[in-house]
Amino acid sequence: MKSSNRFSITQRLKSFKYAFAGVKTLFIEEHNARIHLVSAVIAIGLGFILKISLNEWISLIIVMGLVFICELINTSLEAMADFASPEKHPQIKKVKDLAAASVLISAVVALLVGIIIFYPKITEACTHN
Repeated sequence: MKSSNRFSITQRLKSFKYAFAGVKTLFIEEHNARIHLVSAVIAIGLGFILKISLNEWISLIIVMGLVFICELINTSLEAMADFASPEKHPQIKKVKDLAAASVLISAVVALLVGIIIFYPKITEACTHN
């Protein structure tokens, strides 16, 4: 079946507009996303201050991205679930709990990566002063 939709730069640019609107919504409406953002800014600042390696930067970027991806998916699933079933329902609760767990696990992994990267550098810096 041949698609009648042709490639359009304008449509591709609109898709970015929608994606950025989603990011804006995430940070405006989700308190936890703002906490993750502050944590990411702190990690980035520490990365520059402590002059972390390229591989450490790559690790940080991946885990920070993972946290935001999980937060976006969690927020999306919660919004859809609330729309589909405004009343409490055990299956909806299960979906929302599982999505929230993905954010928790990704944040814990990011924290562990941060500790692995920064703890030795911070303790070394403190012992040299």
